[in-house]
Amino acid sequence: MESEEKKQIGSFNNERTRRYIIYLILFMGMIAIMDQYLSIIKITSIDYILREYAITESQFSWWEAIYFIPTFFIFLLNGLTDIIGRKFSILVLILLMGIPSLCIVFFTPSLHLFMIFYAITIFATVSNMWAIPISEESPALKRGKFVSIVYVIGLLPLTAILPPLVVPHLGWRWMYGVMFLLMIPTLILWFFMKETKRYEDIKEERKLGLKKKHMFGLGVINKTDLRYIIFSAVIWMCWLIVQLLTLWAGHYFTTILFPELPASVALTRWSMVLLSFIISMMVGGISGGWMMDKIGRKTGLLVGCFGLAISLAVMGLVPRILFASVTVFTGFFISFSYSWIVVYIPEIFPTERRGTCMGWTTTVARVSYILGPVIAAILLGAFPSMEWFWLTAGLIMIIPIVVVFLFHPYETKTKELEEIEVNR
Repeated sequence: MESEEKKQIGSFNNERTRRYIIYLILFMGMIAIMDQYLSIIKITSIDYILREYAITESQFSWWEAIYFIPTFFIFLLNGLTDIIGRKFSILVLILLMGIPSLCIVFFTPSLHLFMIFYAITIFATVSNMWAIPISEESPALKRGKFVSIVYVIGLLPLTAILPPLVVPHLGWRWMYGVMFLLMIPTLILWFFMKETKRYEDIKEERKLGLKKKHMFGLGVINKTDLRYIIFSAVIWMCWLIVQLLTLWAGHYFTTILFPELPASVALTRWSMVLLSFIISMMVGGISGGWMMDKIGRKTGLLVGCFGLAISLAVMGLVPRILFASVTVFTGFFISFSYSWIVVYIPEIFPTERRGTCMGWTTTVARVSYILGPVIAAILLGAFPSMEWFWLTAGLIMIIPIVVVFLFHPYETKTKELEEIEVNR
């Protein structure tokens, strides 16, 4: 058994056992759970927020646009991975998600205090730092699958399961507070994490003068890096805008499609729809990772974007009895397309500046955290019944398809990270 566990899992590294890779997948998966939960829970909490602070949908979206401005500085968080290492950066990430979640429970008597802590959690979730360690430790042939497994673990349907259990007894704020509770076992697992072998090699090369030390990529980012930062950021930005629009699905279901339902019944029914949506996302995430390892990153992205464009556009057109069915397809393709983001973006950049380049990519993509709420505010004000809201969301996903055909990105399927660095 011991000899089996010590089998080489990738040509770059003979020190990582299968047991450690399983641990790393589960640990990064728990971080991904916190990430995805805090990113998605607004889909259910939004109606409670609107009632609690007596604001309209459009007003909330405008405030989001203002409070999300600091996400432009996400490169500072991602850049830490190249300065202090992957392990301690992951610790910072965990604390940034968990502590503000508890603060929402006890320190948000006003809208603006809520928005501060809410914005901090969102700031942390936009980094996707959990994808870096698993990408660097995975063998090339299975990188897409392993990263996607972590992403899918993050999609465990807690956003559908917990609110009906928590809200009646503890109040709506504990929809956020539960992530502080999850932070505790996640911190315990953190102590067993090792620094990635690739980062240790880069540290050694810096000591020997073979690699430059840098702060947030200054002096080391080259033209190829810039091209892929812009390319990746545009696609990620479109996806994020669509995700921000999709988070209004719960409001659409309870307020527009079924306004006659009592609040408790609406919450239960919506939670069932959301559960189906998230299960479909999990299937889409696994399928996306598997497909990219089989048919390539580019083709997988195109399939995901096209499917998401169609399913979103249809959401506002079908009779309300079919809405739940359509959300299943939307969930599948929103996750299928996101698999490209969590797999391709970390692997296309060189190891010595991977975190930094991801940071600048996320920074540029965070234009979406201004555009998304602004677009939502305008559409919610102009189209109260929201048919054009969903059609617009679908049309946005045509942009990545056009960008891919214009850019012709390097295909990274089954290639080692070192080979990608040289040939991209």
